[in-house]
Amino acid sequence: MNLLKRHFAHWLLGLFVLIASTTAQAHTQSVGYLTFFVTPNGVTAEWHLALRDLEDAVGLDANDDGVITWGELLSRQQAVNAYALSRLHVQLDGVPATLRATELLVDSHSDGAYAVVRMAVDGAKNPTTLQVNYNAFFDIDPKHRGLFRLESGGSTRLAVFSPENPSQIFDLSSTAPQMSFLTFVREGVWHIWSGYDHILFLFALLLPGALRRREGTWQPVPTVRPAVINVLKVVTAFTAAHSITLSLATLGLVHLPTRLVESAIAASVVVAAANNIVPFFAERGWMVAFGFGLLHGFGFANALRDLGLQHGQLAATLFGFNLGVEIGQLAIVAVFLPVALSMRTLLFYRRFLLQAGSVAIACVASTWLAERVFDFKWLPF
Repeated sequence: MNLLKRHFAHWLLGLFVLIASTTAQAHTQSVGYLTFFVTPNGVTAEWHLALRDLEDAVGLDANDDGVITWGELLSRQQAVNAYALSRLHVQLDGVPATLRATELLVDSHSDGAYAVVRMAVDGAKNPTTLQVNYNAFFDIDPKHRGLFRLESGGSTRLAVFSPENPSQIFDLSSTAPQMSFLTFVREGVWHIWSGYDHILFLFALLLPGALRRREGTWQPVPTVRPAVINVLKVVTAFTAAHSITLSLATLGLVHLPTRLVESAIAASVVVAAANNIVPFFAERGWMVAFGFGLLHGFGFANALRDLGLQHGQLAATLFGFNLGVEIGQLAIVAVFLPVALSMRTLLFYRRFLLQAGSVAIACVASTWLAERVFDFKWLPF
C-alpha cells in the first residue's frame, strides 16, 4: 500500500507539472460582455465577443493556423458586424430601435482576446424603458452567458442573459438594482448544476461519505450521525475554499491563468476519484475538498471581475453568487445523502457505486484534462 501511495504521489506531481508547462488554451466558459450607455445625447452600446466564439460562428482563422490575427479579423469585419446585429435586438419605449455598427476593436479579457463591436442605437430620445433581446452563440453553446451592464442616470445595473432568459426589460427612470442580486443567486445555482466538473468533484468526495476506512477496506458507518457530519465537513470546506478564491480573484487580489485553472479543476476531479480507489488521503475528504475547492473558486471569478463593477456592487454580486453556489450544492447533497445512507451496508454500494463509479468519474475527468491541456474537443459536455 505504501508503494502504491508513493507511485500515486509521483503521478500527481507529474500531472501538475504537465499542466503548468503546457502552452495550450483550455476550454473555458463562453461569455459575452454587453454594455449599454444611456445619456441625454442618446444610446450607444459596446459588445465584447470572444474570438474563439466568433471563430465557431462565422469563421475568422483564414489560414487555419490556430492564431487569429488583426488582419484576419478585419477581413471578416462585415461578417462579424452582421452576426452581432442579427443576434441583438433592442426596443426603446416599446418601439424597435435600429442598431448600427460604428467601430470594430480588439480587447483582452482574462480568458483571451475579444472583438469589440461598438454600436449606435437609433430610436426614441430620452427613453424610459429599454428592452434587450440577446441571442448570440446560444445555438452553438447552450452554456453561453451574456453578462450585461447598463450605465444610465449615474448608476450601473447588471443582468445575465441565457437561453432560458434571452430578453429583459429595464426601467430607465429608476436607479434601483432591479433584481441583480437574485440574478446572481440564480447564476450561482446554475454554475454548480451546469458545471459537470464541479458536480463530479462533489460526487467523488461524497461517495465515501457514508463509509469509513477500516483494515484497508471501505466499511459502512455504524450510525447516521458520523456520515452526516462527514458530508457537512466536505461541503462546508468546499464552499469556504470556493468562496475565498472567488472573492480574491474577482477583487483582483489573486490571478491565475485561465488555462491553468481549467486544467487543474479537471485534475482535481481525477485525484478525488482516484482517492476512492487508492486512498491516498484516506478519510480526510474535507481537506481534499478545501484544497481543490480553492481552484474551483477561480472558475467563474474571471467573468465577474471583467464586468468592472464598483466595490459596493461587487460585494452584493459576490454574496449572491456564493449563496447560489451553496444552495446548488445543498440541493445535490439533499438528494445524494439519503440514498447513500440507505445503501451503505450493501456490497453493491461499496464495490460498484464507490469503486466502479469512481473509475468512471476518473476516466471522464482524465478526458477533460487531456482536452484542456492539448486543446481538442472530444466529449460533448
